[in-house]
Order: sequence, then C-alpha cells, then structure tokens
Amino acid sequence: MSLDASEVKKIAHLARLAIDEADVPRYASNLSDILSLVEQMNRVDTHGVVPMAHPLDMNQRLRPDEVSETVERDRYQAIAPAVENGLYLVPKVIE
Repeated sequence: MSLDASEVKKIAHLARLAIDEADVPRYASNLSDILSLVEQMNRVDTHGVVPMAHPLDMNQRLRPDEVSETVERDRYQAIAPAVENGLYLVPKVIE
C-alpha cells in the first residue's frame, strides 16, 4: 500500500502532529514501507502455529520470595524536616 501526500497530512492531522511540508514525501515513503511490511507479514500462513510467549522453551530462573530489607521508617523520618503521624510533610506546590 502506498500513501500519498494528502493521506500523510490527514494522518498527521488526526494524530495532532505538526509536520513540515518538506518532510511529507519522506513520511509518505516511510509509512508506505511499514504498511508494505505489514501486508507481507499478513500473507504468511500461520495456520497451525501455536502462539508462544517466548521463543526459547525454558523456565525462567526465579529467586526465592524472601524479605531482604527491614522497615526503617522511624530512622528515616528522624532526619526528615517535617513528619506527622508517620507521613512526610512537604511544601504545597500547587495553589
């Protein structure tokens, strides 16, 4: 599928993109190449191909789900400029 300049401008308008008039032919060429690749991929017969999540058929190495850090909120809040009821107080930034 080949796109012309008017179609590229329409796509840019729908996407709310501002493009220079001089760049339109390059965009048309690049988008046409992408659409041609999609058409080519759609022509491949995938009947009987089982979808897979990963190209390698192997299990992922997982670490044990163990607690590795302790809660030190009191220590961190002791050096904070302002704390109230276990929460950090920060200056208001939006009026």
